[in-house]
Amino acid sequence: MKKGFLFISCEEAKHICDKSQYNEATLWEKIELNIRYTWCKFTRAYVKKNRQLSSMVKKSKVDCLKNNEREVLKKTFEKELTKQD
Repeated sequence: MKKGFLFISCEEAKHICDKSQYNEATLWEKIELNIRYTWCKFTRAYVKKNRQLSSMVKKSKVDCLKNNEREVLKKTFEKELTKQD
């Protein structure tokens, strides 16, 4: 599909939306995204879901395993697997 001066494809809009969430999009890309956003319901839906996802990730209080805890878990898992053989 040929790209117009101000018009971008849905795939390009999704890519720019993702970049914009991480402050990596240029001003021109944001302008192109906003133009597409005004008339494309699929782009609006994607932007909305992307914002919700980013918000949920920021709000989450995920506590990850420390390296030593991960190693203990891995060793225990491998030990249990060898018992089953």
